[in-house]
Amino acid sequence: MDRDDILLKVNAAFAKILEHSNFNLEDTTTAADVDGWESVTHMLIINEIEQVFNIKFKLMDLMGMNNVGDLLRTITAELNTK
Repeated sequence: MDRDDILLKVNAAFAKILEHSNFNLEDTTTAADVDGWESVTHMLIINEIEQVFNIKFKLMDLMGMNNVGDLLRTITAELNTK
């Protein structure tokens, strides 16, 4: 799965949890940039992404994610270990 495919699925997960698609996810996008992306919805988004990709993030990976680019790199790494 290439980066564009991963981004499309991540975008869909965000839209599902946040119940809107009024955002543009880029590598530098953070919670401050997306309406409704708060602490509770963050955990729901992470859970949705884990289900969509059939992966489980490690706690250290979650703690190291600062933006969407970090999230995409982590998903890619998890998919490559399968």
